[in-house]
Amino acid sequence: MTQQPTLPRTPSSAAAAPGAAPAPVSLGTAGLVTVLLGAFLPMLDFFIVNVALPTIDHDLAAGPAVLELVAAGYGIAFAVLLVLGGRLGDALGRRRLLVAGAVAFTLTSLACGIAPTAWILVAARVAQGAAAALLLPQVLATITATGTGAQRARALSIYGAVGGISVVIGQVLGGLLVAADLFGTGWRAVFLVNVPFALLTAVLAVRYVPETRAPRAAGVDLPGTALLTAALLALFVPLMEGRAVGWPLWTWLLLGSFPLLAAAFAVVERRAEQAGRTPLVPLSLLRVPEMRRGLGIALPYFTGFGGFMFVVAIMLQQGLHLGPVAAGWALVPMAVGYFAASLSGPRLVGRFGSRVITAGGAVQGLGLLTLIATVLSDGAHLSPLRMLPGVALAGIGQGLVGTPLFRVVLSTVPAERAGVGSGVLATAQQSSLALGVATLGTLFLALAPGQGLDRALALVLALQLVGSAAIVVLSARLPRSVG
Repeated sequence: MTQQPTLPRTPSSAAAAPGAAPAPVSLGTAGLVTVLLGAFLPMLDFFIVNVALPTIDHDLAAGPAVLELVAAGYGIAFAVLLVLGGRLGDALGRRRLLVAGAVAFTLTSLACGIAPTAWILVAARVAQGAAAALLLPQVLATITATGTGAQRARALSIYGAVGGISVVIGQVLGGLLVAADLFGTGWRAVFLVNVPFALLTAVLAVRYVPETRAPRAAGVDLPGTALLTAALLALFVPLMEGRAVGWPLWTWLLLGSFPLLAAAFAVVERRAEQAGRTPLVPLSLLRVPEMRRGLGIALPYFTGFGGFMFVVAIMLQQGLHLGPVAAGWALVPMAVGYFAASLSGPRLVGRFGSRVITAGGAVQGLGLLTLIATVLSDGAHLSPLRMLPGVALAGIGQGLVGTPLFRVVLSTVPAERAGVGSGVLATAQQSSLALGVATLGTLFLALAPGQGLDRALALVLALQLVGSAAIVVLSARLPRSVG
């Protein structure tokens, strides 16, 4: 059993002599396990709901459009507030916000689990996403602020592995929980399972996670926050709801306003930084090559990942008529492939650097090609067994991309900008996951009635294949040596 560490004095609380360096802060093994648990729960929850969607639809008469909101409403709130969550952690203390986020995640998970109607469930999911936005940025920021060199790189690699594994485990665990119908809870168990583990995270954080914060607290950038929120909502809401409501004028007006709002956000942030204020997203972060190129890889990777998991969950249950357990187990080969790649990822990155991401994009593409060929050859007899080779290859490729990605992007971000850098990266991750559900998921649901589920799935996989090619091209420009 790990002995309780004596928490070191932090830069924010240490009464250091004038000119003295701040006391060093160490996270420790118990602290690392605690923050990784805090990261696992929000990322798990984005996808654990996927295999429960048909059951939610049956019990609450939700309908396709509301189901998309149940899946992606969480991700939208998560993405919109992540940078703000990172900023609050920088200013108020990352452990404090980690504990607050874990408690809020507990309460909102409970609200999801007892929601009596579909729209109340959507509202609770949005609140749960907001709680996750308080919780997750503190994890990356704490890892970045409390480690250096090989220790920091190793922790970031583990974080990347936990993120990807949690996504696939979510699909499997969700199916098991729905089928088990524990105490008659049915689909509600996929949310209620968070309650004890989120509370455990809060308790362990108080004991094992040292407090850190930015040396100079920055105020909240209200104009930047408002514009980022408006831009993301203008993009996601019509993409998810437009098909269901017949694409009325307001959906096109919102989509048309997105580039204008995004441009206004960039202008406001640039001017704030030039004026010496601290913007929500300092655009100077994009001058860090690893951050700029890593974000370019994150967009196609997480968009494809989010869309793939949503579409395959629907295909397995509505197309192949599998139960939630069978649908979850159908993705076990992906989980095994991802896990195997994640275990070898840190060693491979140490030896081959960013070439691992390039190889991962190529292997993922090979897996997608295999799946496309399987679907198009005989879609009427598609089965989890026939999908196994393509799913396993895709999982291996995703593990080789996702595991080192956070290490590559954050390896050169200064510790004093850990919070905002982590928030920007996590925002890109969650925005892209939600974008995958909103775009690829909507496309699949729109094409399936006329083209059939198999052809609709093949088209979605082909679009993700384009994303894999983009990952290969973009990762080739990353520095070969990774710190």
